[in-house]
Amino acid sequence: MPVLTTKIKEYRAKFNMKQGELAEKAGVRRETIIRLENGQYNPSLKLAMDIAKVFGTTVEELFSFGE
Repeated sequence: MPVLTTKIKEYRAKFNMKQGELAEKAGVRRETIIRLENGQYNPSLKLAMDIAKVFGTTVEELFSFGE
């Protein structure tokens, strides 16, 4: 079964951004960001695009599916 992996944590570190800040900018709760970073939540396309927009990158750069 494919597993979602993200680079959100890496991008947050690069931008010196806390989980709460990213959550606010993306319009979600901090717990959602925590679950995304831990691979416990698959984001909607809209949320994935909103997060990518915050970092000025693409959805494909932030999220990938692997075995």
